[in-house]
Amino acid sequence: MPLVMAPTGKDLKIVRILTDDKTKKHLESLGITIDSTISLISVSGGSVICLIKDGRLALDKEMATKILVA
Repeated sequence: MPLVMAPTGKDLKIVRILTDDKTKKHLESLGITIDSTISLISVSGGSVICLIKDGRLALDKEMATKILVA
């Protein structure tokens, strides 16, 4: 399911990232990689705030829909 539809406060595993290589490399530098654990803190108007590797990260709706979690 896309990250924007995931429940808040639950540990999720990133299974796929549906974007170009340049954006994938940028996300990897932020710690968003396949098989990493991510937790959703809040969702507001499609934008999300998530917790990854003890750091908080805000993503807009467009990017959050391209990150698939399970």
